[in-house]
Amino acid sequence: MVRRHWLDPLARRLLIATGQIPAPAAPPREAGLPAGAHPAPAGVSVEPGAGAGLRVDEEVERELLALKLRRQPGLRLRTVEEVRHAAALGWRLDVNRATAADWLRLPGCTADQAQLLLRTQAAGLQLCGPDDLQQLLGVSEQQITGWLPLLDFRWYAEAAPATLPPPLAINQAPEQELARRLGLTAERLRRLLQERARRPFQDLADLQQRLQLPPALLESWIGRISFQAGPAAGPQLPAPGRRPGR
Repeated sequence: MVRRHWLDPLARRLLIATGQIPAPAAPPREAGLPAGAHPAPAGVSVEPGAGAGLRVDEEVERELLALKLRRQPGLRLRTVEEVRHAAALGWRLDVNRATAADWLRLPGCTADQAQLLLRTQAAGLQLCGPDDLQQLLGVSEQQITGWLPLLDFRWYAEAAPATLPPPLAINQAPEQELARRLGLTAERLRRLLQERARRPFQDLADLQQRLQLPPALLESWIGRISFQAGPAAGPQLPAPGRRPGR
């Protein structure tokens, strides 16, 4: 008796998913079975808790994505699952050498974000890890985590930078420290202090929106500043109702 190859079901599902053959009609529901459930074929036993179906579904989705990528090499990935499958297929995005088209293939990446990444690259700045990328783009940790299977953070200088000073806490540092480490003009420093007094800065995007700083200057601060909330350092006033020395 001729035996079917084990890949037949997988190939059939791929052809159905790509519209090359019609989907089979659903068998009638039998009494005692929940909606969507079908009896096992004769002679086939199904053990409770078997995960083979889930594994086959993963293989189908991965092979389907591979087929789509062969047909459309610039395909934009739509979901975190597609990112994971693309990584399993061997695709990678070199963070410090990627083009705008590369970035725009990631789910949720906007044209403005892609252009910001290109300007960062053109300025000779390199991102060392997910935290740098998140801080530059001002996106959620969840979004960066979804992209992470595809991201390669390669360093292209002769050597990584020497030990750097800890990031400057822009919401807490005193005026003199801000002036020394950020290199701002007196007018920009004054505006920064005024805005900080109104409310703490949340991230790079908030800083840019409120101060209207040149993009090149803002990009040079990546990894050099942090945004912990809290009062700025300075002299402490006595509590209400108490006099100094008592």
